[in-house]
Amino acid sequence: MSTEDSAGKAQPRSKRADAVRNQQALLAAAAEVFVTSGVEAPIREIAARAGVGMGTIYRHFPTRADLVTAVYRHQIEACAEAGPRLLAAADSPFAALRQWIDLFVDFLVTKHGLAGVLHSDSAGFETLHTYFLDRLLPVCADLLRAAAAAGEIRSDIEAYALMRGVGNLCIGAGSDPRYDARRLVGLLVTGLGRPR
Repeated sequence: MSTEDSAGKAQPRSKRADAVRNQQALLAAAAEVFVTSGVEAPIREIAARAGVGMGTIYRHFPTRADLVTAVYRHQIEACAEAGPRLLAAADSPFAALRQWIDLFVDFLVTKHGLAGVLHSDSAGFETLHTYFLDRLLPVCADLLRAAAAAGEIRSDIEAYALMRGVGNLCIGAGSDPRYDARRLVGLLVTGLGRPR
């Protein structure tokens, strides 16, 4: 069923609120499962975590690549929206930056499995990478500027370099139990502080 706009043209009906909630819960559950079990995790595990049937997942996301792409976009948006919220609520801009980097690390753990799932669609992957940079670089830059303005970190740190460094530290995080990427990222973030 469609609705009409003021000119009398039919407009597509938006999703029901409960359908949107179900889809958001499903994406959040899939992201959690991907972080702990990788992007090849069984769909039934994602369905159980989300509290939905497997048919619901396939109705929204007919292929695993569709689901992984949707999770990727969902996490980008969650990271982008978290930046300003953390900056407003944290004790300091540097604390907000640390919390945001933690979220970014969770995102990166999921992201590293994306290339394997989407290997046949390099144009689609490039589009997602551009979206990733367009949405997250400004957020990271705002957090860095705020922490620098508060005198908590050096002022010569670029968002791209920081995000790239964090990304490089996260490569292989899931394949070697002796490698603690989060600890190394913590050391990197601590190193952003002003020299005493």
